[in-house]
Amino acid sequence: MPETHDVHAAGDRVEALLTDLGRLADAATLAKAEELVRTLVGLYGAGLDRIMEIVTETGAAETLHLLTADDLVSGLLVVHDLHPLTTAERVGAALDGVRPYLGLHDGGVEMLGITSDGVVRLRLKGTCKGCPSSRATITDTIERAITAAAPEVSGVDVEGPAAQAGPLLRIGPRPPGPCPVPETSGR
Repeated sequence: MPETHDVHAAGDRVEALLTDLGRLADAATLAKAEELVRTLVGLYGAGLDRIMEIVTETGAAETLHLLTADDLVSGLLVVHDLHPLTTAERVGAALDGVRPYLGLHDGGVEMLGITSDGVVRLRLKGTCKGCPSSRATITDTIERAITAAAPEVSGVDVEGPAAQAGPLLRIGPRPPGPCPVPETSGR
């Protein structure tokens, strides 16, 4: 079974190791370590770029789809700015993937846009039947789907309809007249 790798976790680990190295080593050693990382990342990026060129030149659409659907490869393509789909297209696909779940809650989601600083702006539609916990669950589901599809996104801003309570039961004085008494058995 192949080991799975998380691109974000690996990036975070590299940053942590460089920070630790910076505490242990002098500035010249730290600069060499950072240069080593940049050189390796550049080499792998150039290799991925060439792979994408070959796949595109040969018209291997199915292969391209499989590469972009793989979480590890897709993440690396994003890191190297080689992913064939734009951020907006990947966010749209992520939203398409969660729409069936949203349908269970009388809701939907509309992408309003992506800000210049990478924040995806969304609007929830529907009421989630007035359940605030459903809205929180839906928002969390949407955010996780977007982050997985477009890791370069810096945030997700979800606006939605104001929580709409169902109709209130109006309690008033008892109607005039005798109060009906339910019949009981065994009397």
